[in-house]
Amino acid sequence: MIFEYEHLIQFYETDAMRIVHHSNYLRWFEEARLVWLSDIGYSYKQMEDEGIMIPVLSAQAEYKQMLAFGSTAIIRLRISHFTPVRMTVEYKVYNKETGDLTTTGSTSHCFLDAETQRPLSLKRNHPDILAAFEKAQADSKED
Repeated sequence: MIFEYEHLIQFYETDAMRIVHHSNYLRWFEEARLVWLSDIGYSYKQMEDEGIMIPVLSAQAEYKQMLAFGSTAIIRLRISHFTPVRMTVEYKVYNKETGDLTTTGSTSHCFLDAETQRPLSLKRNHPDILAAFEKAQADSKED
C-alpha cells in the first residue's frame, strides 16, 4: 500500500490569486514523510533520540495543475529506492475533490549519525529500523 496523507489547504499557503505557492509542496512532502515515519513505527523524534538524522539531499517537484485555498490535497508517498544508507521518496499530490494529479516530486535522503554528522548504516547500527524501512518499501511497490 502506498501511504496517503491529507492536507487541507490554508489561506496563508496561497499567493495573491489564492493559488498554493510552490514552496508549500516541499513542506507537504515533509509533513507526509514525518507522519509516514510514525506510521511505520519510528517517528522522527524516536530516530533523533536514537542518534539518527535523515537530512534531505535533494528535492524536486513538477507542477501539473493548480491547487487553491479551501481544497484538500492528498499526498501519496512511496519509497522508490532504499539502501541501509540512503533512500528516495516519491510523492504524488492529488486534488481530493476532483481526483486530478496536480504535482509529482521526490526527495532523496541519507542516514547520518547525529553526533558525528557522518553517514550511518542502518544495517550495522539499527537492524530493527532497517527492517521497518525494508517492509515499508516492499509495501509501497507500485502495481
